[in-house]
Amino acid sequence: MLDFFRNHKRLMMFMLILVIVPGLGFVGIQGFRGFFDESANVASVNGHKITRVEYDNAMRQQLDRARQVLGAQFDMKSFDTPERRRDMLDGLIQERVLADETQRLHLTASDDAVRRTLMSDPVISSLKNPDGTIDVDRYKQLLAMQGMTPEQYDERVRYGLATQQLPAAIQSSAFTSKTLAQRLTDLAEQQREVQGLAFHARDYASKVQPTDAQLQAYYDAHREAFATPETATIQYVVMSPAVLAAAVQPSDADVKKYYDDNVAHYRTEGEVRASHILIVAPKDASAADKAKAKQKADEVLAQVKAHPDQFAQIAQQNSQDPGSASKGGDLGYFGPGMIAGGKAFDDAVFKLKKDEISGIVQTDFGYHIVKMTDVKPAVTKPLDEVKDSIIKDLKTQQATRAFADDSEGFTSIVYEQAKSLQPAADKYKLQIQTATVTSQPDAKLPPDSPLNNAKFLAAVFSSDATKSRNNTQAIDVGGNTLIAAHVIDYKAATVPALDVVKDAVRQKVVAQQSAEMARKDGVAKLADLQKSKSTEGFSSALKVSRNDAQGVPLAALSAIYKTDAQKLPAYVGVDLGDDGYAIYRVNAVLPGNAVDAQRLAAAQQQIAQVNAQSQVEAYVDALRARSKVKFFGAMDGSAQQPAE
Repeated sequence: MLDFFRNHKRLMMFMLILVIVPGLGFVGIQGFRGFFDESANVASVNGHKITRVEYDNAMRQQLDRARQVLGAQFDMKSFDTPERRRDMLDGLIQERVLADETQRLHLTASDDAVRRTLMSDPVISSLKNPDGTIDVDRYKQLLAMQGMTPEQYDERVRYGLATQQLPAAIQSSAFTSKTLAQRLTDLAEQQREVQGLAFHARDYASKVQPTDAQLQAYYDAHREAFATPETATIQYVVMSPAVLAAAVQPSDADVKKYYDDNVAHYRTEGEVRASHILIVAPKDASAADKAKAKQKADEVLAQVKAHPDQFAQIAQQNSQDPGSASKGGDLGYFGPGMIAGGKAFDDAVFKLKKDEISGIVQTDFGYHIVKMTDVKPAVTKPLDEVKDSIIKDLKTQQATRAFADDSEGFTSIVYEQAKSLQPAADKYKLQIQTATVTSQPDAKLPPDSPLNNAKFLAAVFSSDATKSRNNTQAIDVGGNTLIAAHVIDYKAATVPALDVVKDAVRQKVVAQQSAEMARKDGVAKLADLQKSKSTEGFSSALKVSRNDAQGVPLAALSAIYKTDAQKLPAYVGVDLGDDGYAIYRVNAVLPGNAVDAQRLAAAQQQIAQVNAQSQVEAYVDALRARSKVKFFGAMDGSAQQPAE
């Protein structure tokens, strides 16, 4: 079908015009678009649509985060499940109902709150110039790479702050009493004295001799577990600003212009180092007090003029500045406006030469005598010193623009020249790479590898790619990255014959039957012990707690703590699956270790946080209950779901 579309483009365009244009006349553009709403959206909340694109992006971000955290242990099958997809949709619905309530209550965030939030972002903070201002050009460039303007990002931050106000108000009001915290902490620390008796499955393995019929039955029931996955050997090309940057080589003229336009960024302002003696005379002091302070300053100045080499000692004896007097009046290095004396202080200081001493300088703080001790002139880094960093910045800028300009063309040529990636590679100077992939992500690859993207793998293993051998679409895998592939070899999933995997089947059967034998003996022994109350065969006693299991499996610990403390000793049996069976004799309940005030306070805070979170969830659930929530289809775009 796709081949027909490709080979008859003009005909298909004419047919589309015949179908679409008359239809628009009857139902209008909005009405025509409505035919596609059900497939384009997954749900709506009070009329606000949650689009499938929005849902897919959120799901992809969640999977990417899990992949980054778990690395080689990440298993796509355990994460991309119907339950997790429903949880993701529920989360988006909760965000929407909370946003609606925020809007209903006319909550917003101030410009100052937005500014503080932006400046607390370490990435934005790293864009500061030496004078403390933000490098606006680099900030715009950073946002442009994410498809946003500063205004759009400000509104996103403002929206986020506004929607956080209601949950924050609930969380800040949550409280847990010290008595409750003490009680729960005591329960967590409470100990059980137990003895264990294990029936290990491995101890029964030598007793298991499966027949050929049993092996055949297990193989028939679990054929898919022994299947080799389908694989595809692909050629692929990746387009992203980072890839395009490798082919960008800014000219010397571009580098020089960038340097001239941003020379302030490479300039370090001049600084001076000075010492001063302050005789305090506040702005609101009486005339008599000011005159007395002025007289004292004149006397000190005369002393300094007579002994300029003793400025530090004179400052220690006479200066009334508590911050610098003990250091001989030293103010360290500073630039204009950095000392609290204001313009009068700067005007007097910055015209002094090294080792020169000023006259009396009056400010709102009183009377100063200043000695210039060092001068660092302003320095501008030469072009040669910063050329490499400029080239890097220009490459990033030009590659980002090229990606924005060429991504649509790349998408088109991959589709139109469907039998090869070479035209796209030649036009955009991309490298054709080769890999062998399966339909599931490869844990050995980096978490952010585009080859692990679920949408990309789905496209690779589509029939259009594996059977018709057409290029995949240009798949957006996030992070301003497009990838397209061409399958050059495909091997379908196969189930080897029993003879090929007989040893693996035998191991599975032996493990299964061993565990069953261990379980059977354990259950029988438990019944005997509950009558005899014997301790024979048990290990030495252990003291376990919820916070310190002493190696006891979690399932067993849960069973141990469910025993009736009034009916001891008690026996509990625990099925450990493939590991076999275990019996625990619970001998006594013991008080736990004493909890100090610091740990109790931490526990009280943690319990309050849990309580606060539950209150927030209850509040959001109440908002959802009174909202009109409608589902347009299943998360995979198939079956219809009922509206709430």
